[in-house]
Amino acid sequence: VQLQAYGGGLVQAGGSLRLSCVASGRTSWLGSVGWFRQAPGKEREFVAAITRSGASIYYTDSVRGRFTISRDNANNTMFLQMNRLNPEDTAVYYCAANNDALGRLASRSRSEKSYRYWGQGTQVTVSS
Repeated sequence: VQLQAYGGGLVQAGGSLRLSCVASGRTSWLGSVGWFRQAPGKEREFVAAITRSGASIYYTDSVRGRFTISRDNANNTMFLQMNRLNPEDTAVYYCAANNDALGRLASRSRSEKSYRYWGQGTQVTVSS
């Protein structure tokens, strides 16, 4: 499975961006999808995750209420709608996926170790 993330860019504080992540290859058993981000000088951190069915969704506290994760399984595409962006959201955003199609490992969705496939990252810069 290959993941391609795109949609990043430069936006003013208070603005919005929508990130997309397209999966290709052997996607039949594509499971949970997560978004992570890494700001300069910081470790990569969890942002949001969604199981294949969409029944379980997780957010880190700092983005809850501003970001929305979703997916279109028919087109193997996942999204991260980011609203009310602030400079602290500036980072490279990565999408990740695993093969947990039944969602049995959903409770571990916040951990990088739960993901086997990673996209290349897309830069999001929020100016003040």
